[in-house]
Amino acid sequence: MLQQILHDMYIDPELLAELSDVQKHILFYKMREEQLRRWREREAWDTLAQAEGLRPAKVKRASNKHIQWLLGADGEVWVWVMGEGPGDKPYEEISEELIAERARLQAQREAEELWRQKEAEITKKFRDALANEKARILAERWKVEMEDRKAAKILEERIHEEFKRKEEEERRRGEEQIRLQEEQRAKELYWTLKQAQLHCQASEKEEREWEEQLRRSKAADEERSRRAQRARDEYRRHSLRAIQKGTVAGLSTMFQELGQNHEQEAKLYHQLPRTSPPSPLTEPDRTWERPLRPLSREVIVRWFKEEQLPRRAGFERNTKSIAPWFHGIISRENAEDLLENMTEGAFLVRVSEKIWGYTLSYRLQRGFKHFLVDASGDFYSFLGVDPNRHATLTDLIDFHKEEIITVSGGELLQEPCGQRGSPPDYHLLFE
Repeated sequence: MLQQILHDMYIDPELLAELSDVQKHILFYKMREEQLRRWREREAWDTLAQAEGLRPAKVKRASNKHIQWLLGADGEVWVWVMGEGPGDKPYEEISEELIAERARLQAQREAEELWRQKEAEITKKFRDALANEKARILAERWKVEMEDRKAAKILEERIHEEFKRKEEEERRRGEEQIRLQEEQRAKELYWTLKQAQLHCQASEKEEREWEEQLRRSKAADEERSRRAQRARDEYRRHSLRAIQKGTVAGLSTMFQELGQNHEQEAKLYHQLPRTSPPSPLTEPDRTWERPLRPLSREVIVRWFKEEQLPRRAGFERNTKSIAPWFHGIISRENAEDLLENMTEGAFLVRVSEKIWGYTLSYRLQRGFKHFLVDASGDFYSFLGVDPNRHATLTDLIDFHKEEIITVSGGELLQEPCGQRGSPPDYHLLFE
């Protein structure tokens, strides 16, 4: 399934919705790797074709534009790193000064604008007051017919001086108020810019931590892959040794190759719930052509009988009993209902309606997780999570009873979730 997605560079939205966040990250990482591989392959082919004369070389347009680098005393390109040259201030100090200067200039511009408005208001206020006072004096002078023009002039100058003094006092108070507002605004802008800088630094730190976590996850996946390979090699050696001694009849998918007769197969099927007579395990029907994806429950049932039943999917290892964790074609909601009252680590495996494979539903301390198991090939593996390939479905389950599924989640299969009703939900698969 993963190879098909990388070949088409497309994933069905419904299938994408079934993946967890970790599965999505890994899948997109794999798709990006495939894009780079194709690009490098195409570039190598173009270079080879140009070298062999199959394709003319690309001709660059002539241009009068050029770049000339400044050279140092040693003849190399002169490079200056801010904060590391002799006499340079540290980057943090430069950053602090820039922030403070930006805050001061912004506050100064705002203060100048406020002062222009304040000055216009003060000028208009006292100009209007002086004009009104002059008009009043003139009216009174004409009314009383003052004879002493000098006294009137002195009175006018005294009044003018009084208003001028009041105007100066008002200006000083206005300037003091604007100065205080400027200082307050500078402090506010400084802390705003400082918080923006700290937020940017925190974002960079989180990005570095995520990259480190991804690197550790990849290293852990590689280590698990190596352990799984050693376990499979050890398992093959033990199986071959047991076959030579005659203590093992064969593996779960090799009944006919190792000589089991039809009487043993009949006993196996007598223990399964059915409504029709049992049929012996045979090779898959060569006339069966599997669609690209499951279309209906009937097609899924036929796929299970034709391809999975001969491979002993759902059975316990080397026994005739169905595994307690195996379930039929049930929905995500039904699986979560079955796991609701169980402890963390409980799990079940159900036949998927989205892909040719299964879904492993896992009980968390709070909530659930669902992992897709790809069975479209001749092996079983988690889609986009675990690169390990297992010969049987039981091998996959037993492996993750001792090894976690994902590094980030630490999921370990502990307690299987069995059937709740009768007949069991998988009875259609074995009829």
